[in-house]
Amino acid sequence: MDLHLKGKTALITGGSKGIGKAIALWLAAEGFAHLHLCSRSRDELEATAEEIRAAQGTKVTVHPLDLSKSSNVSMLANACKDVDFLINNAGAIPGGNILDVNEAKWREAWDLKVFGYVNMCREFYPMMTQRGHGVILNIIGVGGQIPDPNYMAGIMGNCTLMMMTRALGSRSVEQGVRVLAINPAFVATDRMVTVLKGKAEVDLGDGNRWPELLKGQPMGRAATVDEIAPMAAFLLSKHAAYISGTIVTIDAGLSQRIDLF
Repeated sequence: MDLHLKGKTALITGGSKGIGKAIALWLAAEGFAHLHLCSRSRDELEATAEEIRAAQGTKVTVHPLDLSKSSNVSMLANACKDVDFLINNAGAIPGGNILDVNEAKWREAWDLKVFGYVNMCREFYPMMTQRGHGVILNIIGVGGQIPDPNYMAGIMGNCTLMMMTRALGSRSVEQGVRVLAINPAFVATDRMVTVLKGKAEVDLGDGNRWPELLKGQPMGRAATVDEIAPMAAFLLSKHAAYISGTIVTIDAGLSQRIDLF
């Protein structure tokens, strides 16, 4: 399927690894003319950018910025004001119940993911509406659909971003802009595998046994980044032109499970 994305431009936050990197690779393969990648690590950004350039010849510009700081969000918006697509992906919220995550850690996590997404939308949405076209795609997380008391900061943050996406996207089409989201479940990113290896070392005595910790997940495994990124590319395309204010869940049915016994 031709997604008709050749020559387009995009900004991907959290674009140096994991889901963000996978989306960047897929968009480059679709013929994007220019990708802007943002994360906090210059070295990781440069490595990803060089991989994309070598594979596709795509122009890639890197922005090593901490988006938990609002001044950096404004700086990034000024550098990328003409992009066709914004993919908000930066952020990681720690697990734990309402007592496990202290206030400082909670605020730090929300400054990057929750307020980071909000501030990015506040910067880019007006520029897109002024031009009369654009798409904002928020990568959020299925935790916003599952009231898990052991992921309290995450479920609350994700719920906030889900409602923002629905509300903004419900009217944005009147200005030619679509706003939508993807809610992935567990995805086998480097970060997640590292966390699971540590847990497997403690629980099972061998970090290499981390896949066993996912046996209760649908299909007995996590999703791969290449099971998320193609959906992102499709949602940006004109084939998804009538989709806005919508959240696409990719979790193999996890959030629909109701096991009473």
